[in-house]
Amino acid sequence: MSLRLSTVILPRDRWHEGGREKWRRAEELGFHTAYTYDHLSWRTFRDGPWFGALPTLTAAATATERLRLGTLVTSPNFRHPVTLAKELISLDDISGGRITLGIGAGGNGFDATALGQEAWTPKERADRFGEFVPLLDRLLTEDAVTARGTFYSADEARNIPGCVQRPRLPFAVAATGPRGLRLAARYGQAWVTTGDPKIFEDGTPEQSVEALRGQVEKLGKACAETGRDVSELDKILLTGFTPDRGRPLESLDAFVDFAGTHRDLGFTEIVVHWPIADSDFAADQAVFERIATEALAQLG
Repeated sequence: MSLRLSTVILPRDRWHEGGREKWRRAEELGFHTAYTYDHLSWRTFRDGPWFGALPTLTAAATATERLRLGTLVTSPNFRHPVTLAKELISLDDISGGRITLGIGAGGNGFDATALGQEAWTPKERADRFGEFVPLLDRLLTEDAVTARGTFYSADEARNIPGCVQRPRLPFAVAATGPRGLRLAARYGQAWVTTGDPKIFEDGTPEQSVEALRGQVEKLGKACAETGRDVSELDKILLTGFTPDRGRPLESLDAFVDFAGTHRDLGFTEIVVHWPIADSDFAADQAVFERIATEALAQLG
């Protein structure tokens, strides 16, 4: 499978003050998918503008024609499968079947307590994720669902007419642990990773490559255990969280080298952040656009 190049546009811009133009430009540049983060607020951007992911994607769907759109990633931190399914079916319809749902277990960020609850332990996040994904799968593929779970339930939840994409829109499951990888193997059309957070601060790019190689191998084992061919899953690397940080966007050659190395690990999609000045995602816009339009051709 040839390598795809995608971008993630953080939902920080008012739609009529630059927001719409970024999504249209992403389509013009030829990106495969443009994602956005599904958070209530996020890290250093917490005290600045931040808009909702699904309304932003709905607007982006009406402003574009070919570009795939998605979340990277949605989590149970403030979502419920029943209401999320209804919104996703609507979004898939509005976009004409161009939506990918990136989904993960969530973490201890601001979303974890925004609804007034205590932050969940890692085990509880994993438990909830293990219930969330199968129920969401049912809600997006069945006309009516009744289910009783420890954390999530549905009572004759109707989702007619279902997704435009059949049997449902694709899941890109973010996971590195054994339980999450099993969910990716069973329910995912793609798998997402940001690398190994343990080596982000003090590790080297070479150590990151080895860590990612190990993650890909674990995904293969999880697929084998579920009787699935790992080649059926797209393998997505969301950049910016490995020891390389923003270096791959410093030049076209730097990106081609980075992308080639990770393609050789088995990754089928590389996602780069749309540049944001004075942030961890700062990059030269002209270089960024050159990467978007020229890098894949150089990779062959």
